[in-house]
Amino acid sequence: MSVLTAAAARPRMSVMWKTVSEDCNLACDYCYYSTCGGKPDAQIRRVEREVLERFVRQYMDYGRGPAVFMWQGGEPLLAGRDFFEEVVRLQAQYAPPHTTISNSLQTNGTLINDKWAGFFKTYNFLIGVSLDGPRDAHDARRPYADGSGSFDRAMRGIEHLRRRDVDFNILTVVHRENVHRAAELMAFYREQRFSHVQFIPCMDFKTQDAEGAGTYEITPEEYGEFLCGAFDAWYADGRPVLSVRFFDNMLSVYINREAELCQHREHCPESLIFEQDGSAYPCDFFINDDWKLGSIADDSLEDLMQSPVWEKFRALKPGLPEPCRNCPWRSLCHGGCPRSRTDTGEGLRGGPDYFCESYTRFYAYAHERMTKLGSQLRRSLFEQGLRTTFGGRLPGRNEPCACGSGKKYKHCCGAVSF
Repeated sequence: MSVLTAAAARPRMSVMWKTVSEDCNLACDYCYYSTCGGKPDAQIRRVEREVLERFVRQYMDYGRGPAVFMWQGGEPLLAGRDFFEEVVRLQAQYAPPHTTISNSLQTNGTLINDKWAGFFKTYNFLIGVSLDGPRDAHDARRPYADGSGSFDRAMRGIEHLRRRDVDFNILTVVHRENVHRAAELMAFYREQRFSHVQFIPCMDFKTQDAEGAGTYEITPEEYGEFLCGAFDAWYADGRPVLSVRFFDNMLSVYINREAELCQHREHCPESLIFEQDGSAYPCDFFINDDWKLGSIADDSLEDLMQSPVWEKFRALKPGLPEPCRNCPWRSLCHGGCPRSRTDTGEGLRGGPDYFCESYTRFYAYAHERMTKLGSQLRRSLFEQGLRTTFGGRLPGRNEPCACGSGKKYKHCCGAVSF
């Protein structure tokens, strides 16, 4: 197979850059990454231009399909607008014709002003803003180095995004200050007119070991209760208006699709995580020497993707713990995240996900309502597909289902009655 043919046959993986390494202007006490304590050096570490160009050129040549870039930190905006202007210039320079380029950026929001928001709008960046709920819950865990809260400045940043009509979502870390306030959080999101929200349970990443595992701050019982309470508010009598990533992913399975969240997919997605210096890893939660693939500063992208560490990493997710193999909720969870597997007592992390109890409780709690909601949505998608794709006729047994699942009709809506 020629190099050109091989590249054309490969889907392009998503990539995430730790844009400024650990540099950040906040001192969040649960941060798994930053050691600067909210006081970055005057000289911000950021991806060197030569390394960035080397990567973009190879990435655009490597595969086909959309080119997906994610920018995180630390606080990535510390890199400056000139850095991101260079990013979009290089993307345009090396992208093959008709390539769709997407950029997403996770920020604490405090540095966003009108110029940043205008830049994001011009280049269609999707912005994730870290916000842990109302002022008291947020400021308790996300302060500046002097102890003052960051809530007001984060909200001011959000207003700049709104004025420029920039797409953004909210990332909330669930910790001891908000885990018992699910209904209040959901009310806060509605009050602030947020449209897309995702939750991440708080982990003390300072305890993280080479296997990626660490100690969580909240218990499985607490997180299960939180998910149930948030779901009650989200469901809204069968007419949800707020997108909550966990619930949207679960609903996807009920309409015969695969979840998008990596921890609830059958296999870990193909992605690369780059440190500011070009060091490459297979996952954001496995950034240590044991899982290093190499460095884009020295190695080719092809070499990184062929690292034997990749095969070791890919084997983690499918190696389900024994209790997961016959679990009735397996199609929703697929064993959770490998980093959260529990210790079996023999120094091996081969037990169920730490949050197994949370998930099984929540799945059972939400099942009846998700089934109803999924059935309604499938019917709507099927009827729409009949009109737009099949001209009003039913698809044949072996044709793609009209609902858009990608499955054959006989294995999808042809096997159910609405």
